[in-house]
This record gives sequence, structure tokens and C-alpha cells, in this order.
Amino acid sequence: MNTMRAGLLLAAMTGIFLAVGYAIGGSQGMVIAFLFAVGTNAFAYWNSDKMVLGMYGAREVSRDTAPEFYDIIARLAARAKLPMPKVYIIDSDQPNAFATGRDPEHAAVAATTGLLRILDDREIAGVMGHELAHVRNRDTLIMTITATLAGAIGMLANFAFFLGGRRDERGGGNAILSIAMMILAPIAAALVQFAISRTREYGADHGGAEISGDPLALASALAKLEQMAHQVPNAQAEANPATAHLFIVNPLSGHGADNLFSTHPAAGNRIAKLQEIARAMGSAPPPSRGPWDDAAPKPRAKGPWG
Repeated sequence: MNTMRAGLLLAAMTGIFLAVGYAIGGSQGMVIAFLFAVGTNAFAYWNSDKMVLGMYGAREVSRDTAPEFYDIIARLAARAKLPMPKVYIIDSDQPNAFATGRDPEHAAVAATTGLLRILDDREIAGVMGHELAHVRNRDTLIMTITATLAGAIGMLANFAFFLGGRRDERGGGNAILSIAMMILAPIAAALVQFAISRTREYGADHGGAEISGDPLALASALAKLEQMAHQVPNAQAEANPATAHLFIVNPLSGHGADNLFSTHPAAGNRIAKLQEIARAMGSAPPPSRGPWDDAAPKPRAKGPWG
């Protein structure tokens, strides 16, 4: 169901893109918009992983430089029957993580030093299982395409405004249509992008619970990450908000909610679903200890990341 919904939303995003092209130049403009979409997505397909990792100053690590973290991911990748991804650490106090790459054979996973400090091994495994579920589901490619299309729609909408829009039958510029497209198309594209992101996060939570075999550890990690992400700023994410959807929790300032304008589902809803998965797997959540019945495992000793 989640895959079908994401496909329909992606089709809607493409439709918005073509509509903006039609507003600019009629049928010919729609064809040009389509070719532009193909070109931008081809560029994103080959280069998006390098761009986002470079944007956050991620450094690649190995078993020699970060043995505990690397081995956790190696075990999870084996459980998920995935090729071993490249492993990165980002020097950021905000606890967070993301996956990127065009396919499982070219995937990379990254976690911040803040995450590695505050989570124990169980919770780290839950989080990275979530990220590997994104890789297995090819969500990294889907979200790269939607982000690229959303940005391109914004660019085309500006062209529609400055060029005066598609010429009407009397040769005049269709100013009303141009203004409407300039305002409404980027908003519609953003709403579709956010909806796809929320859909894929729920799917990755479910897949991550299966890969790690420990849905309550992922639930505990989400509660911690959600709380800390709004207390510790992420300067790179604030400067590049279009990348916010990549992270396991929203890295931007302010509190997320399960609504049209959020890139991530509300943490409470995600945790409740993980607790349902735990019950289905035969493990019940422990007694209530916080706003989300957080089972918070005890932190482990700090590693080489601090």
C-alpha cells in the first residue's frame, strides 16, 4: 500500500511539473518541461549522494576507524541481504542519521556524532536498520527524484511569472495563469513531496524493525532523537532545508506534526506503530516511562566519536 501510494504521489508531482510547462508554452512548453525533468533527474541519479554527503561534511569510516559502528551496520546489512553500504560519520552534535545512494549497490549510510554519543548499541542498530530499510526499498532514489522535481517546479514557476506565461489565442500573455502557477505550483509540489516523505518514513520504520528485530529499541531511539533534534541546531540542515526529508527525524528547528506541511510523521504516531509491531512480534512494550511509553535502554560507554 505504501509503495502504491508513493507511486501515485510521484505521478502527481510529474503532473504538476507538466502543468507548469503547459502554462509557460502550451504543448511545446510541456514537452520542454518533460525533457528538463529527465535531465535534472539524470543528474540527481548520478550525483545526489556525493552532493549531500559533501554538504554535511561526512567522513567515510571503516572497521579500523569506527569498529563498533561499522560492525553494527555490517550485521544489519547481512540480515537485510543487502550489499555492505559505505559508512559515514558527520561531526554534528544533533543526533540524526540518513541514507543516500541511487541503489543498494551504491548506497551510503551516515550518522552524526551526536547520535553515536546518546544512543546505546540496541538503539543505534534500530536507527541504522531504519536507514537500511530505506536502501532496500529504494526510497533514497524516490526521494531524490521528488526533491529534484520540487526544486525544478519552483524554477519553472518563476519562469512562468517572468515570461508572462503561455500566449493566448490573441497573442497576449496569460498573466492570471502565470501568477496562479507561480504561487500554487510550488505549494502543491511541496505538499506532494512531504506526503511521499511521510509515507516512506512509516515504511522504513516497519522495515527497520524487521531488519534489527528490535522495534522497541527503534521506538526508544526515536523518542530521544525527536527530543534532542529540537534542542540542538543543525546548521547545515538549516542552510539546506530541502534535504530535511533525508533524516530519520526532522533536523530543522520547530516541532514536527503529522500534517500536510511536515516532512516526517509525528514521533508519537511512529512510536505507537512500532509498539504495535513489537506486540505482533511477541514482545510487549514495558510500563509507561514517558510521553511515548519510552523504553529507553541505558547508554553505553562512549566510542571514538566522543
